[in-house]
Amino acid sequence: MCSKLDNQRISSLKGLCKVLGIDLNDLSLLNQALIHTSFANETKGTSVIHNERLEFLGDAVLDLVISEYLFRQFPNLPEGELTKARAAIVCEATIARRAASLSIGKYLLLGKGELVSGGRERISILADAFEAIIGAIYLDGGFESAKSFVIGQLKDQLALVESGDYVKDYKTLLQEVVQRNSDSRINYEIIAERGPDHDKTFEIEVLVNSKQLGIGLGKSKKEAEQQAAKQALDELNSGNFNG
Repeated sequence: MCSKLDNQRISSLKGLCKVLGIDLNDLSLLNQALIHTSFANETKGTSVIHNERLEFLGDAVLDLVISEYLFRQFPNLPEGELTKARAAIVCEATIARRAASLSIGKYLLLGKGELVSGGRERISILADAFEAIIGAIYLDGGFESAKSFVIGQLKDQLALVESGDYVKDYKTLLQEVVQRNSDSRINYEIIAERGPDHDKTFEIEVLVNSKQLGIGLGKSKKEAEQQAAKQALDELNSGNFNG
């Protein structure tokens, strides 16, 4: 797929704008937000610029928008709870799920290797693209435009703060469910670690009686374990586990 803003690409990006509920003056910013490093690396010697700088900016804008929202909307929440709520809302898995629901993956420009290996559905790529889009909106329309987009897209997660359901100790819940059968055993194992030491993403699986019931991603082992436990609980609640 070509990265140039030809008529086909412009039409595609305008379609995405409708899906996202935004109106950009500069579509080239949105286009850049959707260019993965693998695509840029395969087109060296051209003017193609990948989305990492926009992702860096969008990540900062996302944190500020959510921090300000929580600070103003929940004046009685202490700092520790505000931090937990923000972490639950802006975590990679949450952002990636929102990106997937918007079908952002189909608009991505990926290198051939990343494309055949399922890059359009990869959690880290989707989350980065979502944050890069926030960066593009910020540059195009300013903070208020970016703020409106973020609040609108993450309203369901923000509603969980209102209900107090934004952070649960899923590991403890899983332990309680599994211990109803005294013979059951729970183990958490690291599948992969990605990224530099200062910005790692952990992928961890949870095993119940040696059977994988969930996989979680997180910026810390604890966060990844919680996500894996949540997935395991969903699996148990669906009745798909036979011990």
